[in-house]
Parts: sequence; structure tokens; C-alpha cells
Amino acid sequence: MAAVAAAATSTACDPATTPAGPAKPGGVNVDPNAGSNALASLSNLKVAAARPMTGYTREKFPHWNKAGSNCDVRDTVLARDGKKVKLDGCNVTGGEWSSVYDGLKTTDPLKVDIDHMVPLANAWRSGADEWTNEKRSQFANDLDRPQLFAVSATSNRSKGDQDPSQWKPPSKDYWCTYAQQWITVKTYWKLTVTTAEKAALTDMLGTCV
Repeated sequence: MAAVAAAATSTACDPATTPAGPAKPGGVNVDPNAGSNALASLSNLKVAAARPMTGYTREKFPHWNKAGSNCDVRDTVLARDGKKVKLDGCNVTGGEWSSVYDGLKTTDPLKVDIDHMVPLANAWRSGADEWTNEKRSQFANDLDRPQLFAVSATSNRSKGDQDPSQWKPPSKDYWCTYAQQWITVKTYWKLTVTTAEKAALTDMLGTCV
């Protein structure tokens, strides 16, 4: 899983009306089918047991593709989610990042992970095991949904491949947004949720005020 340092947005939100928007204005687009009603979108997700990890490797999700004027998707996310970003050619070499998951700040891009909101292994267990490598690559490099975020290495590695029933951001103020973003990604990519995962997401949407 990768990590992302993203600027925090307001967590005041009504789960019945507020889109599951990006962590930073202008960062990623909102899925119109998932954003307007997070609870309704969650209810429409298929509930299924986690599929086996048989055959899974990260190599089946080719990621950090080349992207625009930046060297790759990782640099694109670092530049998007950072402030006062410094470049050497197309490489991000400096800047300021604040992790939305735990509030940790850093000026060293090497201490920033790019997090997949829905981890690759979780996607595999949720239906991506039946995709082609090309589709899995599109998922792993998705800049159009709230799927990629620059966060602290500490929070990213604590999260691992766990779903919201197993791990939640240390910052409870981010739970509402986190749940909305998770639902947006799973809705767009037509991935399943487990019973425990759905319950946890419902609880997290309950923090929206």
C-alpha cells in the first residue's frame, strides 16, 4: 500500500447529502454516482465474504505510471498534496506535507508514503482478483477518485491492507471523510464489502455533523 500527505479539509458533513470529495480541493474528482448520498451508496454495495489471497502479488497492480509533467503518479500526488513543493526536473525533492490520517508533518518527501485509500490487497479480496492486470493498474494509479493520498509513513504502514473494520485513521475528525472516500472508490470500481466493513463505515458516517 502507498501513502499520501494531503491537506486536511473540513470534516463537517452530512452523510446523506455531502459528496465524498477529495482530500484537497482540485486534487481528485467526485464520482457522481457515489458522492451525493454516501449512505445510499453504501447500501448499494454488494456484501460478500472476503475472497482468498491466492495468487495475489503487488506486481499484478502495476503502479506509479508516468503522469503528465511529473515523473510518475507518486510525484503527481506529492505535488498535489504538498505545499511549497520543490522539483528537480520532474522529481519532487522537497516541500511541506501534513498527513490527514494523523496530523504528522514533514518536509522530507522520502518520509511520505502514497496511500491507496482502498489497499491493493483489499481490492483483490473484493473482486479485483478477477480483473486483468491492465484494469488493476488503472485502479492502482487512479487520480480521478479519492484513491491516492500523501500520508505519513507511520499511518500508512499501520493501516497496511486493512479495511475500516480493522483500522481507522488516528484522527477521528477525518472518519467522516475517510468513510465517504472509501465508499466512493468501492462504488466506482464495483468492489464488494464485508459485513463488518459495512458496519464500520456506517458508524464512521455517523461522525458526520
